[in-house]
Amino acid sequence: MQAAKIIPPLTEKPAHVPAELVRDVDIFNLPGAREDVHLAWKRIQMEMPRIFWTPRNGGLWMLTRAADVLEYQKDHETFSLKGALVPNHPRPFPAPPIDVEDAEHAPWRLLLSPAFSPKKVAEAEAMVRKVTIEAIEGFNARGECEFVREFTRILPIVVFLTMMGLPPEDKEELLPLADVIVTSSTPEKLTEARMALMAYIQKQVNERKINPKDDLITQIMNAKIKGEPIEERYAVGMLTLALSGGLDTVKNMLGFCCLFLATHPDHVRQLRENPDLIPNAVEELFRRHGVSNTARLVRKDCEFAGVHLKKGDQIQGVSSMVGLDDETVPDPMTVDFNRPMPIPHATFGNGPHRCPGSILAKREVVVWLQEWLPRIPEFRVKPGTVPRQNAGMVNNVAELWLSWDAAKTA
Repeated sequence: MQAAKIIPPLTEKPAHVPAELVRDVDIFNLPGAREDVHLAWKRIQMEMPRIFWTPRNGGLWMLTRAADVLEYQKDHETFSLKGALVPNHPRPFPAPPIDVEDAEHAPWRLLLSPAFSPKKVAEAEAMVRKVTIEAIEGFNARGECEFVREFTRILPIVVFLTMMGLPPEDKEELLPLADVIVTSSTPEKLTEARMALMAYIQKQVNERKINPKDDLITQIMNAKIKGEPIEERYAVGMLTLALSGGLDTVKNMLGFCCLFLATHPDHVRQLRENPDLIPNAVEELFRRHGVSNTARLVRKDCEFAGVHLKKGDQIQGVSSMVGLDDETVPDPMTVDFNRPMPIPHATFGNGPHRCPGSILAKREVVVWLQEWLPRIPEFRVKPGTVPRQNAGMVNNVAELWLSWDAAKTA
């Protein structure tokens, strides 16, 4: 017998929260999210106030309009990423650069940036293409695949682990931990997964002390901030944070992009007939299918979005809703591969904490389309199956069965 799901008690409304701004919204249980995550978020945007407070998940403010989300992402003096996850459960170890504020942030970020620079991404493209082709050829002749298990849990994870200097086969150990971190609302499970990832990185660091390598782990271990070597616990925390993020975001983005194309054959035909449109199409697909929904802690009492916020409040600006806002994007629920650039979205955040891996993420999806469409030009959701989606800290496609006529594929 399946155990009954434990629903945490509602948090009592703080005195400074106006009663008329309280809404019962649980990001892990959005109505309709299992069928269409982004439509569920769009309903929240249309039906809820510009800012509201929910008693779910420890109690927090939520922003629904693009302008407010973009402003709060850029204002690191008022909003701290130390409260990035909902519910707010502090990380049990330091993790720069996300935990470092103000002027101290940039030097830490610079330690990671070279690993994901345009030059490094260009150098990694041959590997991305090789892994992509091998994965596709592994199931092409069958005429079907479960896209999440057979592709999204392979390409971005193998690429990222390789770039970090980690064994690709370790993905089987690491992926379940990353899944817990972005999908669980249980503090105990969250801490257990974080500590397991940290223990994995600590083991790698210990090995590099004996046998240094030309990889990101060794580079971070030997890095300096303001001329001083960084403490090992900061290096381990930084690498653990990078590993957690790298295992999840692109995986879910690929799932949503593929689900859209599997249900929109005219868009697939457009890309087949005009492959030069693929980079613009990827930007538009990212806008329409945002995945990450990080939160912040309020650093000081302030007025924001027309309400009074208190120091220590948690506030979530749902990045997924930025690209769905009619005030920012004309006809936002429609995917238009000819939409004029730049296409506004917050899929990778904005401001000082913008994701350093965004260039790599875009390149992986571009390569996927370049290699997939010539081999599997027509595909669909497998009849008799229903894609499974989930909302939460990271929107995700949990299962996506596809089928195609294998006789027509290259």
